[in-house]
Amino acid sequence: MAILDRDVQATAAAGKPLEPAPRRRRAGTGRGRRITRHAFLVLFALLMLYPLIWMIVSSFKPSNLILTQTGLFPSEVTLENYTGGWDSLGTPFTTFLINSGVVAVGSIVGNLFSCALTAYALARLNFRASKLYFGLTLLTMMLPFHVLVIPQYILFAEMGWVNTYAPLLIPKFLATDAVFIFLMVQFIRTLPRELDHAAMLDGAGPFRIFWSIILPLMQPALITTTIFTFIWTWNDYFGPLLYLTKTKLYTVPVALKSLVDSETQSGIGIMFAMSLVSLIPILLFFLFAQKYIIKGIATTGIK
Repeated sequence: MAILDRDVQATAAAGKPLEPAPRRRRAGTGRGRRITRHAFLVLFALLMLYPLIWMIVSSFKPSNLILTQTGLFPSEVTLENYTGGWDSLGTPFTTFLINSGVVAVGSIVGNLFSCALTAYALARLNFRASKLYFGLTLLTMMLPFHVLVIPQYILFAEMGWVNTYAPLLIPKFLATDAVFIFLMVQFIRTLPRELDHAAMLDGAGPFRIFWSIILPLMQPALITTTIFTFIWTWNDYFGPLLYLTKTKLYTVPVALKSLVDSETQSGIGIMFAMSLVSLIPILLFFLFAQKYIIKGIATTGIK
């Protein structure tokens, strides 16, 4: 005991903090667990990013080496996939990016306008069979898209809308995306009706209440609608493939598929290069809208 007391006194005299050995052991164990956990997360992230990394590397390989050469690091680096792919379809790839941008922006405007008005009517206005209309709206969510393809194509073909963007944009202004209507209805129902009553006392009508009170409070739901509409429209392949047959009208997904020769696979390197180019607008969208994306999804989920 005397020897132990002398060691404690010497440690205290040296200015070193006294810490029990079990606590130091627990601290070391916790630090090891954190290191192990972070190492596992980094490894998992690299595993998830490997396909993207492989595509980036392959875009700098000659097309004949992409599927034959093993290993991640290329033995030969070239920029031919980028220079040759930009005009490989006889139309600059910028045209396809602009076409996709026009369809995406038009779809966003259409969904925000029509779905917000429809959701307000179903959530706030008292009219006969309102619950029936809301139920029919939800019922359309259960119908597979492919069930409606043939009737819609016949209708749009009879109207002369093939090889135009009308079949892709006009339905958006008619509140055909029931999932966004349902999202907005549920959000509006959380807003107190006292706001509507106070506006009515001031002489505001239904449209003025919607425009001045309800719509500004719907910002989280509107942001969520904008996010998913942009992503789904930018990546949509089937719709543009069905209605657009002229090369100058192609959107990015259809143009990417047209770059590859199905028999020789000679255009796979060009497709990888142009795919990376097509990712730039989405990356910029997430870069500038990251704060609103997190806020919109989180707030709407809580509501």
